[in-house]
Order: sequence, then structure tokens, then C-alpha cells
Amino acid sequence: MAEDTLNAQVDERRATVLEHLKELRKRILYSGAAVLVGLVFGMITATRILRLLTQLVPEGVLAALTPTENVTVWFQVGLTTGFIIAMPFLVYQLFAFIGPGLTKREKRFIFSIIPAITIMFLLGVVFAYFIALPQMLRFLVNFGEEFAQPVFSISSYINIVTRVLLFVGLIFETPLIIMGLARLGIVSPKWLAARRKWWILLSFIIAAIISPTMDIYSQTIFAIPMIVLMELGILLARIVYNKKRNQPQAA
Repeated sequence: MAEDTLNAQVDERRATVLEHLKELRKRILYSGAAVLVGLVFGMITATRILRLLTQLVPEGVLAALTPTENVTVWFQVGLTTGFIIAMPFLVYQLFAFIGPGLTKREKRFIFSIIPAITIMFLLGVVFAYFIALPQMLRFLVNFGEEFAQPVFSISSYINIVTRVLLFVGLIFETPLIIMGLARLGIVSPKWLAARRKWWILLSFIIAAIISPTMDIYSQTIFAIPMIVLMELGILLARIVYNKKRNQPQAA
């Protein structure tokens, strides 16, 4: 009898694991399809976006050093654009996969902030394009020009620019990530506030990684928004965490 019960439990666990794997495969297929659709749109707009990105440096600074460099760069810009376009759907698929483990109220909260996730990512891209990148690129172009005329490989240039755009866009998601974690009860505002000094240090470390320049001015341009976003995240965490804590009392 005990053996039959044990076998039934094993079969049930196997069935649960298989269900999770099937669900994961479905979400990955949906995500791949979303990236493919975004890639098609990205390829259509790649030339225009490439013009926007190359306008950040003076004419004559960029050069294609290999026969295939322009094609590679064009494809890279299209792929990055496709990923950005597909990002809201990718976030939805992620939450849809972990959704069965959440309560109805938590699901409603998570899905309600998906539009905000998209908006914050785009705000990060706008901040990087209009504020952070121009300052950083100005330093790179002007530094040492009395010794040699700067000429950048367009592939290296696009790698730097797209990396900054993506990283800053993701960094702008920080307040919403913190709010979500607080709403699920994983972190508390008090715990976050107690580690504020470590976040300030981490912000400058991340800024040094993102920025290819070594000057403190460019790194500060990246670090200050991260510190502000962390403070905004703590503020939002206090709002949702207090609501979560008071719900049993209200009930």
C-alpha cells in the first residue's frame, strides 16, 4: 500500500515537471515568434535608426574597415530594434509562466505594470540617447585629437551605443522591479533603505562598466539616475508594501 502511494506521488511529480516543461517550451516559442516579428519591423526601420545613431558623432569620424561591416551593423541594429519592440510581450510571457504560482491579486498587479515597464524602458533609451551618449561620445571624439584625428570603426561604435541604450533602458526598470518584489513580500522598504550606501557604490561600479570612458564626469551621468531610480523604487515599495501589510487588517 505504501509502495503504491509512493509510486503515485512520483508519477504526480513527473506529470507536474512535464507540465512545467511544456509550458516553458510554449512560452519560449511565443517569445521567439515575438522577436521574429520585431526583427522584421527592425529590418524595415534599421536604416533610419542607423542614421539617428550615427548623428551623435561628427561627420567623418566613422568608417567601415571591412567589406561586410556595414551589413553586420545594419543587421545588428535591426535585431536590437526587434528585441526592444518585442520586450513588452517577452515580459508578459515571463509573468505568464510564473503566473500559476501567484495569487489572483498578485497576477492583477503584475500584469497591470507591464505598460509601465515598457514606458520606463523607453524613457531610459531616450535618456541615454539625448543626455548620456552625447556627453560620453564628446569625450571620446575630443580626447587626444591634437595627437591624431579620431576615426572609429562603425561596428565598434554601434556596439558601444546599442549596449548603452539597452543597459540604461533596463536600469530604468529598477523602480518597477523593486516595487514588484516588495508587493510580493520578497523585500521590504526598511531592508532596501538600510542598504542604500551599497546601492550608491554599486551604481558607480555599473556606470564604470557601461561607460567605455574612464572620466568621472561620464560615469556620474550614468550613476546619478541609478541612485534616483533606487530612491523612487524605495518610495514605491513603501506604498505597495504598506498596502500588502494592511490587507489582512482590513479584511
